[in-house]
Amino acid sequence: MQEQKKGPLAGIRIVELAGIGPGPLACMMLADMGAEVLRIERPGETDLGVKRARRYDLMLRGRKSILLDLKDPQAVAAVLDLVASADALIEGFRPGVTERLGLGPEACLARNPRLVYGRITGWGQTGPLAHAAGHDVNYIALTGALNAIGQRGGPPAIPPAYLGDFAGGGMFLVAGVLAALVEAGKSGKGQVVDAAIVDGAATLGSVFFGLLAAGQLNAERGTNVLDSGAHYYNVYQCQDGGWISVGPFEGRFYRDLLARLGIDPASLGEQLDPANWEAGKARLAEVFRLRTRDEWCALLEGTDACFAPVLGYAEAPTHAHLKARETFVEIGGVVQPAPAPRFSRTPSGLPTPPREPDVRDYAQTLTGWLPPERIGEIRTLSEQASQR
Repeated sequence: MQEQKKGPLAGIRIVELAGIGPGPLACMMLADMGAEVLRIERPGETDLGVKRARRYDLMLRGRKSILLDLKDPQAVAAVLDLVASADALIEGFRPGVTERLGLGPEACLARNPRLVYGRITGWGQTGPLAHAAGHDVNYIALTGALNAIGQRGGPPAIPPAYLGDFAGGGMFLVAGVLAALVEAGKSGKGQVVDAAIVDGAATLGSVFFGLLAAGQLNAERGTNVLDSGAHYYNVYQCQDGGWISVGPFEGRFYRDLLARLGIDPASLGEQLDPANWEAGKARLAEVFRLRTRDEWCALLEGTDACFAPVLGYAEAPTHAHLKARETFVEIGGVVQPAPAPRFSRTPSGLPTPPREPDVRDYAQTLTGWLPPERIGEIRTLSEQASQR
């Protein structure tokens, strides 16, 4: 039997043309919310080249896949047949690639005028850099974000790909596809969603562009409240080498922190005066080195001091708060983030583990998408593609 999906997107069908980075994250989230996502994989590498078992490729969870060689016209015709019964398609190729394959917006919307065609690129579909290669670090570099990350006097600090690929890319693609699906439900017409990582990363910085225009943001990194310039919004090392974070921006929370640390606020001067920040950092650093991270957690966690320990990926799932909220779950023996956000009336189900395409499953995988005879033809195309 075809498994029943749970979540607010149950009944929505999405075709995913396999790619890397933001596209798979977006499809994971949509699948987590209940959409039936069918991933079209192609011969060869489609990830970052890191060799690992499929069960660890967590962005591929919650959906089934088939293998097709999109250079084969018969395989392209098969994808168009799938598109005919889909609500959305998501692709993450460079501009013009799907058009050359015969799977561009014009061809797909001709088969299904209600289709939402979601595309994600780094630079966007247009502009001087549209066809250039790039990665997360390049996209956040161009939009101002990378320059803002790091210590004063030091080089820009390269963060993991959260900010560009996944927040500026995948999350904005999800938002665009969902908005277009809502509109298609009213108009009966599909459209193209052009999600670009540079656009999303720029939008995430809206508050900082506003502060800059108001003359309230320093161009030099590490000199502003939210970029490690202030002593009260920073990280500090503890006696055991662990790290903690504090962020009592508001005056009453700041006073609460200092009271718990046994520091007289008057000794640090006016909180909001940047002239006092370096001395404040030195004083807080001195105090936090007196105890271990766990000791500081015992004293400060759960208070209004705006405190949290700095945890690694292996530690985060074990924290009492995240365990209580079930922020992480174990699926197929792999601990991973649970579906988010949460829905009161149509909760998401637990995702299935990532799985390899298997022609033996095609009858079940494609039931409801295509008639039985067409499923057999696609199975043959898949077997041929696996030999290439």
